[in-house]
Amino acid sequence: MTSATDDDRVLRVEVSAGVARLTLDSPANRNALSRAMRAQLRAALTDALADDSVRVVVLDHTGRVFCSGMDLSEAAGGAAADQGVNEFPELLQLIWSAPKPVLAVVRGPARAGGVGLAAACDVVVAGAGATFAFTEVRIGVVPAVISLVCRPRMLPHAVHRLMLTGEVFDAATAAGAGLVDLAVADDEVDAAVAGQVAALAAGAPAALAETKRLLRSGTDLAGQVPTLLELSARFFASEEGQEGIAAFREKRPARWVPSAE
Repeated sequence: MTSATDDDRVLRVEVSAGVARLTLDSPANRNALSRAMRAQLRAALTDALADDSVRVVVLDHTGRVFCSGMDLSEAAGGAAADQGVNEFPELLQLIWSAPKPVLAVVRGPARAGGVGLAAACDVVVAGAGATFAFTEVRIGVVPAVISLVCRPRMLPHAVHRLMLTGEVFDAATAAGAGLVDLAVADDEVDAAVAGQVAALAAGAPAALAETKRLLRSGTDLAGQVPTLLELSARFFASEEGQEGIAAFREKRPARWVPSAE
C-alpha cells in the first residue's frame, strides 16, 4: 500500500482478512477533504482495488466527525482547481464504479462532500450520533458534484427538500430518504458493519463485480461530469460563493441571510 510520511498522513490503511479499512484520520480539520486527504484516499482505494486479497473496502473515520466536506481553507480566492472541484468527481467515480463492494461507516456528522463520499458507497451504516446536511447553498455554492451519487441513491422528494434547505437531518431520516442503509444505535455500529462485511465477502468476486456493474449501469456519471464541474467551479469562484466561504470561516451570517431585526 502507498502511504505518506507519519507527519503528512491523514488516512490510516489496514488490510486484514480480506478487508481493506481506510480510516479518515484528520480530526483537527474534521476529516475535511483537503488536498492531502483526497490524494491519499484515492491512492489507497486504487491499491485496495488492485489487491486480489481484498474482498471488501470499509471507509471509516476517527474523531467525532465523519467528514465535513471540502476543506474551505483551501477554497478561498476562487481557485476551483486547487480546492478539489475538478478532482473530487474522479474520487466519487472510483468508489461508485469499483468492482469490489465499498462500505461507509458514519459515526458522526457528515456534511456536503462528506455526504457525497458516503453516498458513493454500496452500503452505508450510520450510528444514532450521525447527522447529515447538504450545506452548499448556505455558503453560496451548488451541490453539483455530489448530486451525481446522491440523486440515484435517494428518494427524489427527499433529496430535493434537503438540498434546498441545507438543514441538518439525523440517521433515521437519512435511512428513510435512502441515503443510509442501516441506521443503528451507536453501540451496535461495529456489529452491523461486521455483519455486512461478512455478507459481502460471501459473494463470489467476479459475480459481485458484474452485479455491481449491472446495478450501476443506468447511471452515467462520466457523461454528467463536465457540465456539473463547470457549474460547481463557477459558483465556488462567484461573489456569493466567496462571501459564503468567508462568512463560514469567520463564523458570521452571510450577507444574504435576513436580519432578525
